Amino acid sequence: MTATEFSATDVRIERWFRSLTRAGQVIVKDGRLALLTSYGREIDSAPLSAVTTLRPWFLADDSTVARVNGVHYRLTMGQRSRRPGGAAPVRRFLEALRGGGEDAAVPYGHRELRTPTP
Repeated sequence: MTATEFSATDVRIERWFRSLTRAGQVIVKDGRLALLTSYGREIDSAPLSAVTTLRPWFLADDSTVARVNGVHYRLTMGQRSRRPGGAAPVRRFLEALRGGGEDAAVPYGHRELRTPTP
């Protein structure tokens, strides 16, 4: 399988009520997800198989929630431009996660759909 790659800058990364960075980076490379600050310092990283994502109905189109190592992060992409079509980076991000990890959750409303574990 080829490595699915994704990179986004100027991403607001929040740990629910606490903003970690307003100009961070999200990178999907070599089967891993990395959340970085604007200075390039790693906030968190994990293999794609350990990352789950969902799109709650109450979030804007340019936001998603990612669970990395048991911690929920709210990612807002394209927050500086705020143009119509701001959901495009989020859509590409979700596609990169689904394509790279066999066990990635499929976003559906406010629930996570996973395959049952034996």
